[in-house]
Amino acid sequence: MARVTVEDCIDKVENRFELVLVASHRARLISSGAQITIDRDNDKNPVVALREIADSTLQPDDLMEDLIHSLQKNVEVDEPEAEVVPSLASASDALGEPAGDVQFDRMTEEDLLRGLEGLVPPAETEDDGE
Repeated sequence: MARVTVEDCIDKVENRFELVLVASHRARLISSGAQITIDRDNDKNPVVALREIADSTLQPDDLMEDLIHSLQKNVEVDEPEAEVVPSLASASDALGEPAGDVQFDRMTEEDLLRGLEGLVPPAETEDDGE
């Protein structure tokens, strides 16, 4: 069994840091169940990954692209185009209402509390149950 060294792989991936990133990513893929492209020869996953890179059975650019995709948190999803919704001003014009005369009801905090008290059913007393 021949040993794989960095020199065997450096002509495929010029940067040693990128080689480590790509080989470690491929080793993790193998650990998670990805098919290997060479004979295992009782080697561990990092050695198998380096041998695959050295034998050019996998393209380092494809592995690097897969690594980048796996590290992305925001994956682009094609979403349908948003429909154009008419503005509120044009809707009020269609109803014949002037857009400038919009009024809002004002309510004090006391009015709000009185209104909420009216929604709560009164607590039952012993006299009510008899």
